[in-house]
Amino acid sequence: MQELTNNALMLKVKSGDLDKLGLLYERHKKRLFGFFYNMNSNASLSEDLVQNVFVRMLKYKHTFTGEGSFSAWMFRTARNVNYDYYRKNKIAFNKSEISTVEYKLEDGDSIEKGMNKKDEISVLNRAMQLLPPEKREVLVLSKLKEMKFSEIGVILGCSEGAAKVKAHRALKDLRTIFLQLETR
Repeated sequence: MQELTNNALMLKVKSGDLDKLGLLYERHKKRLFGFFYNMNSNASLSEDLVQNVFVRMLKYKHTFTGEGSFSAWMFRTARNVNYDYYRKNKIAFNKSEISTVEYKLEDGDSIEKGMNKKDEISVLNRAMQLLPPEKREVLVLSKLKEMKFSEIGVILGCSEGAAKVKAHRALKDLRTIFLQLETR
């Protein structure tokens, strides 16, 4: 049996075959969790928000046309879920607690190199948390989720070119914050 595309599965959900939403959930729960975790650094909250995305996808299944990318539609829904959560709970986006970053040394690097790498990752994580949420979001989508700028444009409600500009500016700001933190 040929594996159905995400668009085809969502169109089946739209037409009433609700079991297909479970397949979509299994395919995308890790990507969505990563998106939310990179935005809020809270695993428990991220799991809840992933569930909320699929509840909302079910509720608004009639809005899916199947013409664009399913991933863009899903991440736009995820973005709205994230925004609504923070608005409802009156929590500032950029006041997330800074989590520790786990990493693996790639080869037999010396302990000193490993410690430097850990320090850089820690500083980078802090710099990401200090970015405004809009800039953090575009970096998470483009660099961590490796989405195409055309999809990011759909998610953010702007053109592909505007999405590239936003990502470039966010990287520039991240670099500035990173260098400021590193010199401390």
